[in-house]
Amino acid sequence: MSKVLLSGSAGFIAGYVVAELLDAGHEVVGIDNYSKYGATTKSYDNHERYTFVEGDCRDVDLMTELAADCDHFIAAAAMIGGISYFHAYAYDLLATNERIMAASCDAAIRAHRDGRLQKVTYMSSSMVFESAEHWPSKEGDERNIAPPLSSYGFQKLAVEYYARAAWEQYRLPYTIVRPFNCVGIGEGRALGEVEVLSGNVKLAMSHVVPDLVQKVVKNQDPLHILGDGSQIRHYTYGGDLAKGIVIAMEHPDALNNDFNLSTAESTTVRQLAGTIWRKLKGDAPLSFVSDEAYEYDVQKRVPDVQKAKDVLGFEATTTLDEMLDEVIPWIEAAVQAGTI
Repeated sequence: MSKVLLSGSAGFIAGYVVAELLDAGHEVVGIDNYSKYGATTKSYDNHERYTFVEGDCRDVDLMTELAADCDHFIAAAAMIGGISYFHAYAYDLLATNERIMAASCDAAIRAHRDGRLQKVTYMSSSMVFESAEHWPSKEGDERNIAPPLSSYGFQKLAVEYYARAAWEQYRLPYTIVRPFNCVGIGEGRALGEVEVLSGNVKLAMSHVVPDLVQKVVKNQDPLHILGDGSQIRHYTYGGDLAKGIVIAMEHPDALNNDFNLSTAESTTVRQLAGTIWRKLKGDAPLSFVSDEAYEYDVQKRVPDVQKAKDVLGFEATTTLDEMLDEVIPWIEAAVQAGTI
């Protein structure tokens, strides 16, 4: 099995990725500076094949030292948050993430040249398709449509340019993965999260699933949603995304390739809210209030998932019902504990 460096290992999706890597038999080195959530504890912290380093991914020397002793590097570290983050930290998202990515690539180029590093798997985002005008969005469309308008989406597109440029000049092998709308447990309130009031409830993370769940748990009625609720998303389970990321890291046909990782199922925000409401409130009547939408709240995000299926044999199979059956009790417990 391989030894894998994972940056941003204390993050939301990264938690699922570490568990998947360990289950697959890999040795994992995680690095994070705890800047988003503060110090966290994970179920695998004491696993014999897991090593955690508290450090800054902008430290090129540290990253080079770690990457040179690993076979693979999953570059997942980034400043990231919900929709309110995009507006509150427009400059910081761009500047911080550019510094992280430049340092990560500098380190990986050295580690590939002088150490054992074989490849970098870069975590991009569905936001590279922010300006799409036709759907589904397939791999390659990101280069043929207008660039993203949000600084976060623009920087994630830049991640993909870093990957390809490092290959073109330094022959640093890469794979690019684009997760779509991760849903799961373990995501808390960020240290720098801007508090946004939606009706009588302060948003937890400005991510639609946990925020809608906590509103219903806190008995908000009528239920507040951003915009008219017609926004289309593909809610994908964190465990499925982790499987796709690890397969992409390992698969020989993923070399110098890019993949959308997502469920094939489209869901509107109104449909999502209705499903959550019925799970918690049964047949009680549901009514909505539309809050003013954010500028960068993309109305339609629909991926083409055929390439991942054909090349990697990957499909996201967890249903929205199954995701909510896991997430709802976790949110209920967090609300009761006062952490959300």
